Amino acid sequence: MDRIQEITGLVDDVLGHTAIGTYLHGSSVLGGLKPASDVDILVVSRRRMDDRERRALLDGLLGISGSGSGSAGEARPVELTVTVQSDVRPWRFPPTGDFLYGEWLRDRFEASGPPQPEPMPDLALLITMVLSGNRPLTGPPPAEVLDHVPPADLIRSSTAGIPDLLDDLDGDTRNVVLTLARIWTTLATGEIRSKDHAADWALAQLPPEQRPVLEHARELYLNCRYSEESWSQELTAQVRPHVETVLTEIGRLTHR
Repeated sequence: MDRIQEITGLVDDVLGHTAIGTYLHGSSVLGGLKPASDVDILVVSRRRMDDRERRALLDGLLGISGSGSGSAGEARPVELTVTVQSDVRPWRFPPTGDFLYGEWLRDRFEASGPPQPEPMPDLALLITMVLSGNRPLTGPPPAEVLDHVPPADLIRSSTAGIPDLLDDLDGDTRNVVLTLARIWTTLATGEIRSKDHAADWALAQLPPEQRPVLEHARELYLNCRYSEESWSQELTAQVRPHVETVLTEIGRLTHR
């Protein structure tokens, strides 16, 4: 069965008519999935999930995400977010997410159980991508379900996750470097671009000596699977200076 059909089937089994709509975002609507891309899905719900639903949704995603159970055995990770419509419409910041599953959180969920509702600034980015991508998997078009996010909140959302990104720099270098490039690009252009296209924009702004780290991260993203990541000792030594340069540019745009 196709991976997306598995996910929408799971959502329907767990939430049924509670789910208003299920929508693609991320790489699927920003230029196409790459070997290392997650399948990114936003579910808009009528109410908060109860404990049984959280457990059932988590158990299903643990079995689907990265398992190779999809067509042709494709082991692609899943990122699935659930938000209650009344928490994001009318729009306010920071929004609340009802449930977030990502493969990077697998160990935490296996140890301590399903995710709970929490403030989720990143929803501003997700909703913006959902609206611009206009790719409903189930339910009505997203513009009938979600409000547009003001540019100021898109900026706040883009920068809110930077501390957590920096905490993950050593263990998830490729993703952190590319995400910082996308934040920089979004602040400078007002557009949310795919990670490789954001890297292209950022590379054109960087001096030659600051490009190798981002060039390597882009190459890994375009050509390597989710779990494949290798950095030479020379490049590893350049990662933090590169990140500091990008953070300086982000700070300049944030405070202008």
